[in-house]
Amino acid sequence: MRRVDEAVREVLGDAVNQSLKDPRVGFVTVTDVRTSADLRHARVFVSVFGTEAEQAATLEGLASAHGILQARLARELRMKRTPTLEFELDDTAVRAARLEALIEDVTVVTEDEDS
Repeated sequence: MRRVDEAVREVLGDAVNQSLKDPRVGFVTVTDVRTSADLRHARVFVSVFGTEAEQAATLEGLASAHGILQARLARELRMKRTPTLEFELDDTAVRAARLEALIEDVTVVTEDEDS
């Protein structure tokens, strides 16, 4: 499954950055893909640079372009089934920044107590 997920991620990453002309789609990075065991569905995780409104607009643009993206997958990967694509915002970077800030706060408090 991992190889299929990686192949789908690569094709979609290229397609989103090169082929889509939708003005709603901003700066997008396809970060991960998770396909179901039967390859009928694929959750595509994307990182979008911008405000929440820009992120929402980008997700709408990607959802409306799913047919184009599925056709490209079918053409390039020649899979038995082309999965239905579902786009989700990858909030890993936001969570990592929040965790880093919490660690920094704890470190500062600990250093203050030691002084």
